[in-house]
Amino acid sequence: MPATRLTMRKIREVLRLFFNCHLTKRQIATSCKIARSTVAEYLMRFAASGLSWPLSAETDDAQLEALLFPPPPVVMEQPRQGPDFVYIHRELRRKAVTLMLLWQEYKAAQPDGYQYSQFCNLYRTWAERIDPVMRQEHRAGETLCVDWAGMTVPILDALTGSQKPASIFVAVLAASNYSYAEATLSQALGDWIGAHCRAFAFFGGASRAVVPDNTKTGVSKACFYEPDLNPSYLEMANHYGTAILPTRVRKPRDKAKVENGVLVVERWILARIRNETFFSLAQLNRRIGELIEDLNHRPFQKLPGSRHSAYLEIDKPALRALPDRPYQFAEWKKATVHIDYHVELDGHYYSVPYRLVRKKLDLRYTPHTVECFYQSTRVASHIRSYLRGRHTTLKEHMPPNHQRWLDWTPERFGRWAQKIGPACATLITTIINSRPLPQQGFRSALGILRLEKDYGASRLEMACQRALDIGAISYSSLKSILKRGLEQNAAAVASPLAPPSEHENIRGAAYYR
Repeated sequence: MPATRLTMRKIREVLRLFFNCHLTKRQIATSCKIARSTVAEYLMRFAASGLSWPLSAETDDAQLEALLFPPPPVVMEQPRQGPDFVYIHRELRRKAVTLMLLWQEYKAAQPDGYQYSQFCNLYRTWAERIDPVMRQEHRAGETLCVDWAGMTVPILDALTGSQKPASIFVAVLAASNYSYAEATLSQALGDWIGAHCRAFAFFGGASRAVVPDNTKTGVSKACFYEPDLNPSYLEMANHYGTAILPTRVRKPRDKAKVENGVLVVERWILARIRNETFFSLAQLNRRIGELIEDLNHRPFQKLPGSRHSAYLEIDKPALRALPDRPYQFAEWKKATVHIDYHVELDGHYYSVPYRLVRKKLDLRYTPHTVECFYQSTRVASHIRSYLRGRHTTLKEHMPPNHQRWLDWTPERFGRWAQKIGPACATLITTIINSRPLPQQGFRSALGILRLEKDYGASRLEMACQRALDIGAISYSSLKSILKRGLEQNAAAVASPLAPPSEHENIRGAAYYR
């Protein structure tokens, strides 16, 4: 059969040359400039058509063509039972379930069903009608998408009449679309992480990954390849055994689930309460909780069930178990150790081991505690203080020579001196009190006490009395007294002068009045 059918005029010429002129097939092929096989093909078709030569005058070209080239017989095939696309769509969200596995199950039930390639094409065509931009296959319990809604809700102060906008946090489990929302007074890090913790509690488990927008709250530095996450955010993720996977910058389809979830929350919740007045954050969250419950139980439009039923069937069994205690929010900051082996936090100074002077540390602090880390190792821990300009110092953080000074106090020197005598105690107390700072007199006091080893307690006590009598209040003067043995004259120096004797030549005070 030629690739291009001959015109009916040439076909009639082939028949004429064969029947009227009695030419051979080779001669006809030469005359009509066609292949011999083509001539044979048309003669066979004429014989099979039941026609006779010559043709009747009523047989036109259309009738002849219909008889020579009849349509192929229609083969009646048994209708194939198509796949259950709703079931396939739901099962693909389960972990480790693939289209190949579902096709194998389909073929086992329908041996005459579609082959794998047609099976996949039919499903993708169906899925495109459900979600024209569907690009992601979300597994059960795998992804939690989070974001802030673009709308805020005002909270009215009943006393002042002022309004404060409340931000709306939205979290959506990607596989089931099960949603959570709450209001916070700000979008600060504490509210951001606290909302995550309450969302995990609401879902009854933690997803394997959390997909946030590149918000500055959780992402310190947005980067296409390696976004720098906030340390507190990472610590929260580690506490719940999940991973943080920030979306790419200016790629909203990376978190299409939460973008759609935010849109749903704004339309079905925030729009409904636009004319309501709230006087507290708790009141607003109670109202949001009621509407979220209604949203999650609302039936799907194109799929069977609801967000809640899909959550119970798909996501909930696959979520990670929650830890025994919720995450306690803690903030982090970097600090350099000062030369006095202290680091500063909100105007208060906390000690660290003196060997870390000028090193950079990571401070983890809560409202009650302050922890210092060097190269991921905790080196110090303190109870947090809010007294600005004050110090919190641990003895073990001080160098040995500073620890010795820490043990020296005016009271302790006084007790040591009392063992020698009251004069020694008085002298040391006088020396310490004469200095602008008590610590400045500690060396002199220590030197005085050590003179006992060379001269004995008795001589030292008398020397201290001699120094007090003559006003020689110093270590060097006391040592000079002992070295020259002048403490023996202490009694003579300390005795009062004898009164003047009476004489007739002494006029007295009355003479000069």
